[in-house]
Amino acid sequence: MFEAWAPITVRIAASHWQATMNARKQQDEPRYIVRYGLMRLVAEFTTRVQRPLPRGAQVLVRTDRGIEWGEVLCPATDAARQYLGSRDPKGYIIREATRSDHDAIDNIRRHEWEEFHGCQQLIAARKLQMQLVDVEHLFGGERIIFYFLAEKRVDFRELVRALARIYNTRIEMRQIGIRDEARLLADYGDCGKPVCCNTHLREMPPVSMKMAKIQKASLDPAKLSGRCGRLKCCLRYEYETYEAARRALPKVGAVVVTREGQGRVVDQQLLAEQVVVALESGKRVTVKLPDIITVVSSSSNKNGKKARKKAKSGSDSGPAAQPTDVQSAKRDDTSQPDA
Repeated sequence: MFEAWAPITVRIAASHWQATMNARKQQDEPRYIVRYGLMRLVAEFTTRVQRPLPRGAQVLVRTDRGIEWGEVLCPATDAARQYLGSRDPKGYIIREATRSDHDAIDNIRRHEWEEFHGCQQLIAARKLQMQLVDVEHLFGGERIIFYFLAEKRVDFRELVRALARIYNTRIEMRQIGIRDEARLLADYGDCGKPVCCNTHLREMPPVSMKMAKIQKASLDPAKLSGRCGRLKCCLRYEYETYEAARRALPKVGAVVVTREGQGRVVDQQLLAEQVVVALESGKRVTVKLPDIITVVSSSSNKNGKKARKKAKSGSDSGPAAQPTDVQSAKRDDTSQPDA
């Protein structure tokens, strides 16, 4: 019995040993953070290239989509992995791009232009309610990805079949949003620098008007909107700093005691960590946070008025309800003898 199971046990042990050795070998291989793809995806890649790859080196990488063109950003340090939120490599670096690879990628870019216009003609012929934004042709030719905008769901199955017959490769249609369109097409922002969504932003968190108000930015939508037509992502960068400074300072309407006397806070200057106080004498002074001796009342004028009004209405309604209760009690007492 043991002799029958022995070959199977040996094969299992050998496969386990091989998997362990491959894992150790992969851990010993150099790792880099690489940006790749038209959507500027960022991930960790292993490599067997012996010499160190500098920042900005153009490389060919193998991903789950196929062979793609990438750019080395930095070595895969613990800080970089923590920023990415993942420790598993996305693929591996095949080699550093050669002169022939650069010629090939230029040829692919010309093909993408032809594929874009060819797809536009097919969309117009079928009267599909969609707007073609960009085309991505992978370096290895495994697939062509068409990015488009649409307000509603579009049935593009016939379009995909037509494109597959023309280009003889796998076709992928990917619907994107307004912010993703800016990531693909936008170049420079109002600040004069390349737009954030096309350089370092991996995720685009929501931005609200509250972030603009607390920073005392212009509330003109034309000045607050980015290339995508939505609120600028950079409004979120310093929001936490402003919010922390706002919590540390007395609220507007609070009564404070300063070295120049008692007064009420009428304005906050968050970055300077100071407030404008209207003194009881009518004078307005700018006071830094360390110069505020104490906060007498942290509630604003409106809250105080509401509280006083509520207390007054409560005291007025109390006595008025008592006669009604007494009269009803009297009616109950007079009705008992009749029963």
